[in-house]
Amino acid sequence: MYDKIRTTIEYINLKTRNFNPEIGIVLGSGLGGLANGIAVEFTIPYSEIPNFPVSTVKGHKGQLLFGTIAGRRVVAMQGRFHFYEGYPMSEVTFPIRVMMQLGIKFLILSNAAGGLNPDFKVGDIMIITDQIHTMPNPLIGPHDDRFGARFPDMSEPYDKRLIRMADDIAREKGIEVQHGVYCSTTGPTYETPAECRYFRIIGADTIGMSTTPEVIVARQGGLPVFGLSIVSDMGNIYGEDHPVSITHEEVIKAVHAVEPKLITLITELIRRSAEIKF
Repeated sequence: MYDKIRTTIEYINLKTRNFNPEIGIVLGSGLGGLANGIAVEFTIPYSEIPNFPVSTVKGHKGQLLFGTIAGRRVVAMQGRFHFYEGYPMSEVTFPIRVMMQLGIKFLILSNAAGGLNPDFKVGDIMIITDQIHTMPNPLIGPHDDRFGARFPDMSEPYDKRLIRMADDIAREKGIEVQHGVYCSTTGPTYETPAECRYFRIIGADTIGMSTTPEVIVARQGGLPVFGLSIVSDMGNIYGEDHPVSITHEEVIKAVHAVEPKLITLITELIRRSAEIKF
């Protein structure tokens, strides 16, 4: 794995003239429009990058963007990889390891997620404070000390300093945000009413099919993480008597409506994060 990553890094550095990004960003379902806020200098399709998987999901463009936001160098994944696409966890999280080796100081993750908290509504932005991971753990298998500890601590999966900073920005900009726990499942099916009740009982506020494996790998390497869920639907939280049909197209439509607020929040977070010593 480590040698494959080094091969990928060498290719990327050659294509970007050793760009050396400071911040990594993963743009989830329907959130590719955030790329419009990046002053892009280099674009590399996933299909051209050695050892990279290729995204197969609608709404995921499938390319790495290198550029600046608020004067800071970023690398952004315009589309991520999912376990349900058939990729092993080592490939789902491969790009995170690559970004870490490129030298990023922290990671910003976003996703479209179903709402489980009855106090939420479609279009809410939820700052992720913790997570529940129900998929296979990406660290299962042979261990390489160069990636970090065999048994990494997960007491702070999402960086409290970045959360406080995002809260300050949201108040100043008049952006309403929620806080809560994100839960991941393998997908690709959306949740049944009984599953919604179960995940709510164990503490989840939103639910999706990504993100948590990326956080685990990042935290193994000591990389701080900031995460956001966009509530794209309220799923089947009201039980069998009020079933809700959910489509991927509706999810993307709901996410697009809140993108301007998301762009403002992330852009300002990137600008101010220079104040934090990572």
